[in-house]
Amino acid sequence: MANSNVQWKKGRGKLGTLKPLLGTWKASADTPNGRVQVTRTCIHVLGEKYIQQTSLWEFGKGVYQEIMYFGVRQDGTVGFWSFSSDGKHSEGHAADVSEIHPEAIGFEAQMPAGLARMAYFPDGEGGFYWVVEAKNKNGWNRFVNHHYTELSSVGESKEPCK
Repeated sequence: MANSNVQWKKGRGKLGTLKPLLGTWKASADTPNGRVQVTRTCIHVLGEKYIQQTSLWEFGKGVYQEIMYFGVRQDGTVGFWSFSSDGKHSEGHAADVSEIHPEAIGFEAQMPAGLARMAYFPDGEGGFYWVVEAKNKNGWNRFVNHHYTELSSVGESKEPCK
């Protein structure tokens, strides 16, 4: 990892921790299905009460799309709601993932196969890593690891997240 001392500029309010994700980001990775190109765009929506993340996964044989909303849940905690082009959906809540990186932003969700979590954390050079892990008897097993670089800045001139 690059200089992990570079801090993310977080905004105010409960969704302020997600401010570093605003913009359009690109990653490439090798998968069991071949090489994938992923583009993620995060913007404020609905009066800045939510952050919408759209993701487009481009494989050699097709595409996979996801729309995710981050917002404040009924219990007052930050959570997410995800809907994907394969007809699946999931929802989860913010989780402490500081053992991955001190500035990591993490979420957990109960999936059909068991407990899973995802985390975003800075690369120290203006980009970020996104990882997905599954809980097993020995701890967390990482099965997705993407490195994102910024394509464009979206929402930088907007007010901080509320």
